Amino acid sequence: MIYLDYSANTPSDPAVLEAFCRAEREYIGNPNSTHPCGRAAALEMERVTKSIAELLHCDPSEIIYTSGASESNNLAIKGIVEAHRHIGKHIISTTLEHSSVGGSLTALQNQGYEIDLLDIRRDGTIDTEHLRELLRKDTVLVVIGAVDSEIGVKQPIQEIARILEAYPKCHFHVDATQAVGKCELFRDGVDTMSIAPHKFYGLNGCGLLLKRKGLVIEPQIHGGTSTTLYRSGTPALSLAVSIECALRLALENQTERTAKVASLHQDLLEFFKGYPLVRINSPESAVPHILNLSVRGVKGSVFQQALSEQGVCVSVKSACSSDGMPSKSVFAVSHDRKNALSSWRISLSHLTTSEELEEFKKIFDRCYQTLLQK
Repeated sequence: MIYLDYSANTPSDPAVLEAFCRAEREYIGNPNSTHPCGRAAALEMERVTKSIAELLHCDPSEIIYTSGASESNNLAIKGIVEAHRHIGKHIISTTLEHSSVGGSLTALQNQGYEIDLLDIRRDGTIDTEHLRELLRKDTVLVVIGAVDSEIGVKQPIQEIARILEAYPKCHFHVDATQAVGKCELFRDGVDTMSIAPHKFYGLNGCGLLLKRKGLVIEPQIHGGTSTTLYRSGTPALSLAVSIECALRLALENQTERTAKVASLHQDLLEFFKGYPLVRINSPESAVPHILNLSVRGVKGSVFQQALSEQGVCVSVKSACSSDGMPSKSVFAVSHDRKNALSSWRISLSHLTTSEELEEFKKIFDRCYQTLLQK
C-alpha cells in the first residue's frame, strides 16, 4: 500500500497516542467536578490550554475546543453573523472553501444572507482588488481558507487583514485546516481561525477554534458547563492533551519536515515532465505537500481507481467534496471544465519515502499507458 493522501488524513503520531492514553489513565475525573479527581483534571486542562496558547501565540481564553474543523467553521461563521446581524447580512468568501464553509454559507443564504464570491487569479490567490470592490458598510464577515486543500495555494492572509482594517465592523474568519505544520500562521487581524489536529498527525474527533479576545459569537451548542461560554460540553481532557502534543511536534519540526516534502515534491515534478499529457494544476507558490495534476483525456476518478487497484491511495478533490463534479479549485485557476474533471491530488508527508515514490512512478506509468490506449 502506498499512501499519498495525507491532506485527507494523517496517521496519529505514536507520541500523540501515548499522551492521549496517559491522560485517559491518569485523569479519571470530570474537570467540572469539585472533588479531588475533578480538581486534578481541571488543573491539567488549565495547563494544557495554556501550553496550546503559548504554541499559537494567543491567550488561553481565545481557545475553544471543538469536535473538528467542520464544527469550528460552523461555529465561527454562524456564530459571528448571528451575534452581529445588526451590522448587516453581507458575507464575502470564495469558491475554494471546504464543504463545511460552503454548507454554512448556503444555510445562511437560505436565511436571507447575501453571499458574494471573490474572483480567483490564475495562481489560485484571491483578487484583492475585487475584495475591495465587494466590501460594503454592511459586510459582516469575510471567510478565506489559508491553504486550499485541492491545489495547495496559500492565500495572502496578511494582505486581506490589512484591507479589512478599513472596515472595523467586518470580521475575518480563516480556515487554517491545511496550514498547520505546512506554512506560517498569520493571526494579526484575524478574528477566528479553525484548526484540525488530524491533518498534522493528531487524533480525529477533536479540533480548535481560535476566537479573538473580546469578540462575541453566538454559541451553536447550548447547555452543559465547558471551558468556554461559546461551546458547551464536558471538557475532553485527553483529546486536549493529544492536541497539545500534535501541535508541538508539528510546529517544532515544521522546517525539517517541509524541506523533506519539498524535495519529494520536486522529484515528482521532474518525473511528470516526461508525460506530455500531464498538466500540473498546483501553482509554483503552493505548499509542497499538495500536488494536483490532470492527465488529459482521462477523468480523475478513472485514474484514481486505476491507481487504487494497484495499492496507491490518492484523492479526486478533497475527501469531503461531492462525487461526479469537477474540482472547483482546479476550474477556478484553469477555467477548463474538462481539465478540472481530469484532476486528482497527490498529498505528501515527511513520512513518504523515496522507495514509495519510485514504486508509485512505475505504477503511474503502467496506468498512464493503459488508460490512454482505451
